[in-house]
Amino acid sequence: MRNTRALIMMIVAIVLAFLAVVMAAQWINAQAAGSTSKVAVAQTDISLGARINPDMIRMVDWPASVTPPGAISDPKVLASRVTRASIQRGEPLLESKLAPPGTQGGLSAVVAEGKRAMTVRVNDVIGVAGFALPGNFVDILVNTQEENLKAQGNREASISKIVLERILVLAVAQESSRDETKPKVVNAVTLELTPEQVEKLDLARSVGTLSLVLRNQVDPDPAKTTGATKSTLLTGREQPAPAPVAAKAPAPAPKPVARRIAVVPQGEKVEMIKGLERSSQQF
Repeated sequence: MRNTRALIMMIVAIVLAFLAVVMAAQWINAQAAGSTSKVAVAQTDISLGARINPDMIRMVDWPASVTPPGAISDPKVLASRVTRASIQRGEPLLESKLAPPGTQGGLSAVVAEGKRAMTVRVNDVIGVAGFALPGNFVDILVNTQEENLKAQGNREASISKIVLERILVLAVAQESSRDETKPKVVNAVTLELTPEQVEKLDLARSVGTLSLVLRNQVDPDPAKTTGATKSTLLTGREQPAPAPVAAKAPAPAPKPVARRIAVVPQGEKVEMIKGLERSSQQF
């Protein structure tokens, strides 16, 4: 009898323990499900300007508290979208790295709104020995001649001047990947510019020789230079600012012209007496 009662108590204890484990597991799963969300991540490396297809992505559980802003939770949103930046395997797809819906693939999807892409011809010297890679910033230097000094036959007409600063390199030759860090000598570089900068660069390459100057990625400060001429190169002094044009002095007021008045000599005066009357007459 006692053995039967002990056996029953053990069975009840085991059942209650099993139910407690099941309930705890359900509670933990419920808590975990409430703190995660589905996020689209790259299943393979996706290059810049590529069109996304379902084979490139997969949905994973991501902690809701650390979900990055702009993360995609609906795979239908990614249908035929184009990337504006390279995405590594396992990296979440963010809206900021995608071109607007309806954008065609290629380099045009990478160009920022309001900007233009323009290609300039370079070589191993002009292109900074191949170190100007996509994603880098460069300054544009032009070597030309000042028209006013050239017209005067002045030998100091040559000048080198930075005309554009902090210009983003979009592509070198036909490659726009920003993952490469190895220098690559090419014959053309595509730059991202505003419409005003496009006009300025087109004029600069038609009047002189262009050179690219690689600059620090995080340096936003402009270079305040007046340009270099032969005289400043040899003397080490900065080029003086052009002298202001002096205003013309007003013309002097005309001097008054003295008028000569002719004095007519007076004739002789004759006094005449007729009787008691006296009169005078001048001749």
